[in-house]
Amino acid sequence: MTDTSQTRDYRMGKRLDEVARTRRRIVEAAVELHGSVGPANTTFSAVADLAGVQRSTLYRHFPDETALFGACTSHYMARNPWPAFESWRQQEEPLARLSTGLTDLYRYYASNRPMLSNSYRDIEVMPQFVGDMMREQRDSTVAVLAEPFEAQHGAIASAISLAVDFRTWTVLDEAGLEPDEAADLMVAMIRGLTP
Repeated sequence: MTDTSQTRDYRMGKRLDEVARTRRRIVEAAVELHGSVGPANTTFSAVADLAGVQRSTLYRHFPDETALFGACTSHYMARNPWPAFESWRQQEEPLARLSTGLTDLYRYYASNRPMLSNSYRDIEVMPQFVGDMMREQRDSTVAVLAEPFEAQHGAIASAISLAVDFRTWTVLDEAGLEPDEAADLMVAMIRGLTP
């Protein structure tokens, strides 16, 4: 390999690194704005300003809101993964699983409150895939927590769905309950429905 081709390869590598850094700054700016002002109030101009790039640069990386939301969602979820169901499934006793799952879930909600509050508030203005993903997470969570109950009749499944809902946790949090206390309250409510 000649010196000229090595120099060209080095410059290309530097350029690719710079492009990746710019893209990451844009995504992180979008995440920050979604968490602070919410998706409905996040404009491409605001993202570009916060990232320190021109709007044309932002559009080169993300031609539309759906592309930016996809990158933003992936980035946020990689740093703030939904609680893992595997540890919950190790609990075969229904109320023990419910307690473990709700405590983990409520701690997650507490750690991610600004982003989740804004996302639920602005769900109608976000690309459909975001709402679909949020509903899928909720439905999967309900299914895992309801699984060990022998009589999975409507009341238990409905109560678990209510307990899993972010808005339910918000009410409990605003009442001053810590995540484990809120989980205990929901478990006690559901225990009253079990035969």
